[in-house]
Amino acid sequence: MSITEIAQALRTRVAGRVTQDASLAPFTTFRVGGPAQVLLEAESVDDLRAVADLRGDLPLAIVGRGSNLLVSDDGFRGIAVRLGRAFREHQQEGDDVLRLGGAVQLPAAARLTARLGLAGFEFAAEIPATFGGAVRMNAGAHNRSMADVLLSAEVIDLYSGQLRAVDVVDLGYGYRSSNLSHDEIVTGGAIRLEQEDSSVVAERISGYLRWRREHQPPGRSAGSIFKNPPQDSAGRLIDEVDAKGMRVGGAEVSEVHANFIVADPTATADDVWRLIWSVHALVKDRSGIDLEPEVRFLGEFAR
Repeated sequence: MSITEIAQALRTRVAGRVTQDASLAPFTTFRVGGPAQVLLEAESVDDLRAVADLRGDLPLAIVGRGSNLLVSDDGFRGIAVRLGRAFREHQQEGDDVLRLGGAVQLPAAARLTARLGLAGFEFAAEIPATFGGAVRMNAGAHNRSMADVLLSAEVIDLYSGQLRAVDVVDLGYGYRSSNLSHDEIVTGGAIRLEQEDSSVVAERISGYLRWRREHQPPGRSAGSIFKNPPQDSAGRLIDEVDAKGMRVGGAEVSEVHANFIVADPTATADDVWRLIWSVHALVKDRSGIDLEPEVRFLGEFAR
């Protein structure tokens, strides 16, 4: 089938919205990048199974809040999938377990835990990601991560259509990584927290947010550009090569934190891409360390 025929077939099968040539820039924190040939905003597991049935050989991309995503200016030739409003639900189970949909935004989930008097998820208040994306990448801050609170996740394979429950011990968690494949999307999961006074939890969240405002730059960025190498800091290595303030077009290495790149309203994805690899080359030439990007790249880029 042609891409238009696949889009039309999806529209007859799904409850969610199907759009052709849909810009992905609004779904990334850089706010740059081109369109996907087809974008599905899924509202049910059956919608996701329809993708598995109809995608054929088309490449697939899973898009959440895009807080670690750089989309090519040429866009993505394939089907992009986002979870819609139906996956933003939450439910408390017992005294200390909270079940969250894959599209729930982490800052909102952290505020919810404060209202419920549940502690342990405060670190999530400053992470601009969805719960599903955070489960996939083992998102974390302040020496805490999803691995510390997650009990299990529900995952659907967008190639086979199979839905499965996965215990946290089976996710193969490492530093900002899991063993989930590119074709698997997290539709929801459960976290275990501890009961604590709501005001104490809320104050802890406020403290983390103050820390973020003081130590991380505002504006359009994707958080840390590079993963920290073992026993070292990517920010320190970038500082060492005096890259703060370095620019390519509308993209700049932050003066506040060297491991952040901020895109101004004139920036293109190519500006960000070229700046990332320019910084990478400087660090490698100086220290011999081959920094690994934490940002995920979608589409074709010129190297």
